[in-house]
Amino acid sequence: MNTASNQEVAIVVVTYKRQDLLRELLDSICALNVRPHSVIVVDNESSSQTEEIVRGFKANVNERASAHEPAGNETRVIYAPQATNTGGSGGFSTGVEIAYKSGVDWIWTMDDDVAVTPDALDIMQLRLRSALENDHHVLQPSRQNFDGTPFYWQYNFLTKLGIPNPIAPSSFVEGETYKQMNTACFEGSFFHRSIVQEIGYPDPRFFIYWDDTVYGYLASKITDPILINDIIMRRTRKISNIKIGTTRKLNSTSDMVRFYIMRNRGHMANYFKLRDDYHPIFFTLGTVLTLLKELIRLKLSNNFKSGLRALLSGMKEARRIRRNRTWKPMPPILEQIMQVPSCTCRADQFQQFSR
Repeated sequence: MNTASNQEVAIVVVTYKRQDLLRELLDSICALNVRPHSVIVVDNESSSQTEEIVRGFKANVNERASAHEPAGNETRVIYAPQATNTGGSGGFSTGVEIAYKSGVDWIWTMDDDVAVTPDALDIMQLRLRSALENDHHVLQPSRQNFDGTPFYWQYNFLTKLGIPNPIAPSSFVEGETYKQMNTACFEGSFFHRSIVQEIGYPDPRFFIYWDDTVYGYLASKITDPILINDIIMRRTRKISNIKIGTTRKLNSTSDMVRFYIMRNRGHMANYFKLRDDYHPIFFTLGTVLTLLKELIRLKLSNNFKSGLRALLSGMKEARRIRRNRTWKPMPPILEQIMQVPSCTCRADQFQQFSR
């Protein structure tokens, strides 16, 4: 374990059938001025093409640094192919577990459709050094849209309703370096290992959607998460959207996502119950507001009927999950730290490329 003045960072990337975007992201990681301790790529497609991309990245990232750093100081590159598509939730659960067991101080999560700036870890090392002293064990850097405009992320979560606050101020005022938040986004968030130890790995049962929201909510119960004003990432995938005002946008989505948006409110409610934050009337109102938002998004789609069916089906499944008396949360990590082996087989869900 490094001291607070030299924090080790593991990057966890989850990818699925987007090799071109993954290659762009890994190229940007290769160009980082400060090297991460490790890069873990969780492949939900288990594709030979993705494996080859990661293998090439391994060679490039260490060749680039070989002339400037001592031998044996290579970035560890771990490829984690999954037997089935576990979704973003399952992918981050696996990746965070691998990163945590490697003993790093901080875990930096991201999807495959972003790129990082060369000075990202230069900036973050300065932030991480003071974060622990101020009880900021979760940090969310700012980022840009694919077109270079500011990306607005709803960092304030209305717990009673179970929805993001749509009117939280989007910009930083002069002299403001961070904003308090009570949620998180796996697109760029930094989690200290102490958070993972206390609340466990991300819950894979979400599959997609609300998983990072709930994980950040759980973290806010034991630390003070913050959104910082440093822009160290940009999104690389163009998404159709409805513009709302000057910065806010309502993105299009698919029927599968619509189902999980409504269905996963069942898991959300159960986590709220454990911490006495579940208020049935307010949460039901939040569900209605979420449904209305999704109906508006259906305007971007030509399949209103199938989209509505997906939403209603998700709501039905959410009720079943919420009423399930056997439901349990992800457990905290109490066992002793286990180091990631230097080489493991595919059956163990990940492999580290030989140096």
